[in-house]
Amino acid sequence: MRSASRLKHLNPLRLLPRLQSARYPYERLPLDSRNGSPFSTSPPNQDHWLSPKRIGGDRWRMRVCRTSPVRLLLFAVTLVLLFALLAAGAYRVGKERELKNKPAPRELFAWEHFSRLNGYYNGIRSLVPISQYMPDNRYNASVPPQPVSGEDAISLPMTPLLNPEPFSPYPQYDSEEYLRDHFKVETCYLDEASKTPAPETYAYPGLPQHMSVPFLGSYKELGLTDSKCFDRYSRFAPYGYGYNASAGGLGLGNHSEKAGSERVFAQSGLVDYRKVDWGTAQRICYEKNRERFEGDIKVGDQNDTATAPKKKKIGRQAYVLRTWSGYYYNDHQIVSLRAMINELSLRSGGEYDVHFLVHIKDDSIPIWADAATYQQTLEANVPREFWNISTLWSEAQMMEYYPGPFTDNVANMAGSSIHSVYRSAHFALQWFAQQHPEYEFYWNWEMDIRYTGHYYELNDRIGAWARQQPRKGLWERSERFYIPGHHGDWTDFTQMVEHETQERGEGPVWGPVNDFENTGMLPPPDATAHPPRQYHEDNFEWGVGEDADLIVFNPIFKPNMTNWVFRLDVTGYNLSCPVPPRRAAIVTVARLSSRLLSVMHEETWRMKHTMFPEMWPPTVCLHHGLKAVYAPHPIYFDHDWPLDYMDRVFNHPQAEHESPFGWGEHNLFGSSFYYSSGFSGALWRRWLGQQENGEGGARSEKAGSGRMCLRSTLFHPIKHETNSAD
Repeated sequence: MRSASRLKHLNPLRLLPRLQSARYPYERLPLDSRNGSPFSTSPPNQDHWLSPKRIGGDRWRMRVCRTSPVRLLLFAVTLVLLFALLAAGAYRVGKERELKNKPAPRELFAWEHFSRLNGYYNGIRSLVPISQYMPDNRYNASVPPQPVSGEDAISLPMTPLLNPEPFSPYPQYDSEEYLRDHFKVETCYLDEASKTPAPETYAYPGLPQHMSVPFLGSYKELGLTDSKCFDRYSRFAPYGYGYNASAGGLGLGNHSEKAGSERVFAQSGLVDYRKVDWGTAQRICYEKNRERFEGDIKVGDQNDTATAPKKKKIGRQAYVLRTWSGYYYNDHQIVSLRAMINELSLRSGGEYDVHFLVHIKDDSIPIWADAATYQQTLEANVPREFWNISTLWSEAQMMEYYPGPFTDNVANMAGSSIHSVYRSAHFALQWFAQQHPEYEFYWNWEMDIRYTGHYYELNDRIGAWARQQPRKGLWERSERFYIPGHHGDWTDFTQMVEHETQERGEGPVWGPVNDFENTGMLPPPDATAHPPRQYHEDNFEWGVGEDADLIVFNPIFKPNMTNWVFRLDVTGYNLSCPVPPRRAAIVTVARLSSRLLSVMHEETWRMKHTMFPEMWPPTVCLHHGLKAVYAPHPIYFDHDWPLDYMDRVFNHPQAEHESPFGWGEHNLFGSSFYYSSGFSGALWRRWLGQQENGEGGARSEKAGSGRMCLRSTLFHPIKHETNSAD
C-alpha cells in the first residue's frame, strides 16, 4: 500500500503547462493581483510526473515457462485490479484538490448585466438608406432586437440593394473656388512612370438596419460622415484585398462571403502592388506639388504686388508609425498601411508623409555608425515596399542624444531605465522632429490601431475641429467623455461643463500653469505666456482659429485624482517640493505640433525633465500654456448602457479607485477604443470575416445577412488577425 499512499498525492492537472501571464498592465485590478484582468484564472502548478526508472535487472522479469497458465491469468487480473484501484484513487484525490484550489467565480461587473448589442453583425444585405435606418440601442430601457438570421435572412436580397460609390473627403481640388486661393493639385501615382494613379476608396450610401450608434463621441460634431458604411471589399479592394498575388494582390478574402463585391472591382480594377515603392511615390508626389507648401506667393500681375492675390500655404504633416525590429506585418496590416499612405499622402497631393520609426531592440547593432549595417538591419525588419519611408533608432542612440543623469524620480513603477521605450517612447519622436523640421505636425500612431473609414477624413476633420475650439473651458471639457445622448449638442455640453466647474469651486485653467513650487522651469513661449484677457471677460474667443498643439483620443485627466499606476512617474523635479501638477491621456496616439515637440525636447535635454509617455505631452502643454484638445471620436460598446449611469461612471467617479483610468478601467473593456479593450479586436476581426468566440465567419455570413458594413470607426488595440477569412 506504499505505492497507493504515494499515488494519492499525484495531481493529473500538473501535466498541464503553466499559463503565461500578460505583461504588466497600467493598473492592477483588485480582483486579480497578477495581471489586472478580472477574467484571468490562476495557472495550474508546473510540476510534472517523473518518468518511471528501470530498477534492477532480470529479477523483475516473469519466467513464463515455469508458471502455469491459470496462475499467470490470476496474477494478471490482480495487477489490473490493483492499478485500477490506484488510478481511481489518484483521480478522486486529484479532482478533490482541483475543486479545492479552483477560484470562486468572480462577480460580474454592472455593465455585464446590460443587454448585448448585436446590430453590428447585421450584414450588407440589410442595408437601408439613412432615412430608413433605426439603431438597436435601447439604453437598457428594453431588449435590443436580435441580429437578422433564419427566415428573415432568407427574405433579404442576395446582393445589396445599394451600390458602392467612390468616397472622397478631399476639397474639390479642380474647382474654381479652391483654385482661387490655392495652387493646382497635381495628380500623384503609385509608380515612377505615372501609369497607375493613386486609387480611390469606396463606401455604401446607407447602413445595415439596426446597426448600433456610438455611445461616446460624435460624427456630427467632428464633421465625419455618418450616413455611409464600409465593408472589407469597398475599403480594401483598391489595396490588394480580394484578388491573388498573380494579379498583384494578397489573396485575402478569396473564400469569404463576397456577394456584390464585383461592383467594387468594376470601379477600382486590380492594382498591381508587386513593385510599389511608397517612399519614391511620396517623394515624387511632394515634388510635383512643392509650390503648395512653400508659403504665401503672390500671383497675377507681378508689377502690382499690392493687389495681387495670395495663394494659401498648405502645412505639411508627418504621420509617424511606431514599429520595431521583429514586428510581423500580416497581410491585413499591409492593406491598412497601403490605405493610410495612399489616402493621406498621394490622394492629398503631398499634404502628409507617412514614416515608419523603427525601434531596433538590439543595442549592439551600430545603426548610427555604418551605412551598410543600417541598410542590412532595415531590410531584415521592414517589408520591401516600406523601406524608403523607414527610419531606424535604438535606445542606445537615445542615451547619446539625451545623456543623463536623469535624477529625482518620484516613482518608477515600470521598473525600467529612463531611456527604455516603455518609459520614454517620446524621446524618439522628439529626436525625429528635430531631424525633420519641415513638418508642422507629427501624428504619433501605433501599429495596433485600425480604421474602417477614410484616413484623410479622420485627420483633416479632427484637425479642423480642434482649430475652432476656444481655450475657455478647454481643459475642463477635455477631461470628460462626451456622451451626445446624455449631454445634448456641443453647445449644451460646453455650458454644462462651465456650470459644473463653477459649482465645484475649481479655478479653470487659463494660460500656463507654472506657478507651482519647484525650481528650474523653462519659461513658456511668448505667444502663450499671457492670455489676452481675463477668463470671465472672454466670450469663448481666445483660441478660435488657433491650431491645437496636442490632439489626443481619450480624455486628458488629472492623474492625482486616480490610482493610475504611472501617475507618479515624474523625473527631474525637486523632490523636496510637491509633485508638479500634471495631466495624462491613456494611449500615446496623438497629433503633436512642432512647437510642442520643440518644448518637450528643450525640457528633456536642458532641464532633464520627463514623465511617463502618456503624461509628458499633456503636462508640457499645461505648464507652457499650449493648446491641448481631446477629440471626441465615436466609440462603440458591446452592451446597452443606460446613459445617465454611463455619465456617472466615466465622468463623475466617487473615489480615486473608481476612475476609468485606474481600477475602474474594466468599464472600457467592452468599448471599441481603449488600451485594454477586448471588444475592439473582436469586432474588427468579425468585420474582416473571421470567426470570434465561435461566432461569425464565412458560413455564418452566407447563412445570415452577409458580411458586416461599419461606419468609420477607430479600433484599438488589435493584437492579432489571421490571413484567412474562412
